[in-house]
Amino acid sequence: QVQLVESGGGLVQTGGSLRLSCAASGLTFGTYAMGWFRQAPGKEREFVAAITWSGRSTYYADSVKGRFTIFRDNAKNTVYLQMNSLKPEDTAAYFCAAPRERLTVPRSPPTVGSWGQGTQVTVSS
Repeated sequence: QVQLVESGGGLVQTGGSLRLSCAASGLTFGTYAMGWFRQAPGKEREFVAAITWSGRSTYYADSVKGRFTIFRDNAKNTVYLQMNSLKPEDTAAYFCAAPRERLTVPRSPPTVGSWGQGTQVTVSS
């Protein structure tokens, strides 16, 4: 079965940076689009960023555009989320996501077939 394991979360001050990693197994990673979502307490899970299987195309939520970068290393079966200029409103659990259909870019929860366990990001003001 598909396993997605996130790492790299933590506590950071406003303006700081973090890099999240998601190691994937149980799927032909290099043929799958991948994505990142986040969920703050009391809020719905929301799209953050996504990337096509080749890495040539990327997609971002307006709230993170220009600050976050998604990229992947297919040789390592890993997708990353580089987060810069972090704000308190970025505080959330961040989830790696693989789509139900491998070529579908996961930009909404119904398109996701597999979730990671999540990693907590806390940005202090």
